[in-house]
Amino acid sequence: MSDDSHEGKKESTVGKVYLVGSGPGDPDLLTVKAKRLIESAEVVLHDKLPGPEILGMIPEAKREDVGKRAGGEWTPQEYTNNRLVELARQGNTVVRLKGGDPTVFGRGGEEMVHLAESGIPFEVVPGITSAIAGPEVAGIPVTHRDYVSSVSFVTGHEDPTKDESAVDWEALANTGGTIVVLMGVGKLPGYTGELLKYGMDPETPVALIERATWPDQRVATGTLDTIVDVRDSEGIEPPAITVIGEVAGERERVVEFLEGA
Repeated sequence: MSDDSHEGKKESTVGKVYLVGSGPGDPDLLTVKAKRLIESAEVVLHDKLPGPEILGMIPEAKREDVGKRAGGEWTPQEYTNNRLVELARQGNTVVRLKGGDPTVFGRGGEEMVHLAESGIPFEVVPGITSAIAGPEVAGIPVTHRDYVSSVSFVTGHEDPTKDESAVDWEALANTGGTIVVLMGVGKLPGYTGELLKYGMDPETPVALIERATWPDQRVATGTLDTIVDVRDSEGIEPPAITVIGEVAGERERVVEFLEGA
């Protein structure tokens, strides 16, 4: 057989997937590496959390929204997992762009396992997590030597009253540390009620930071006992971060001189 028998046949080459954290939303808080990968990728699969300014940096032709679909339905994670594999097997350099950090309630762990099991090379690019950046740009340090030396990050998507909750609200109510709840605006009455039930002081300071670092960032403050009413009167909507603990009271001490707050 002639050595030329394979001419014209394209050798199959598997691409690579980058699981990239975009930070809390301000384009200036993108890492240098994240920005470079976004610009060089052939396809970017994203949800809404990276924010309009960051998404606006990506040409529409190479963007795929795997957040909300038409009609308000969420894209199933299984679809996203399979789409990453499909695109990589076509030889593409793919960025899976997430808000904050890929593995802080970003399903990066699930995607890593799926890619590995599918034989797809991948790399994780850490991002600034909104769990820390959101409070601090609002003048709230998640730890403070005078008040607290521990912090717990909790997802707000889970029903806090279900029988087999993965979150131990009783323990959180009694540890004395800062509690940061991500994606928890809707279930605010549930988990604040759980903390009160288990003995947390009703006067504990609480802050809600809506669209942290975005141009339209808003902050509302109250106490564990009043924050639900504050949310409703201020019209706080997702995406927002809830900070519960003495550190939330620090905002009032610094906000007069805090730019962008």
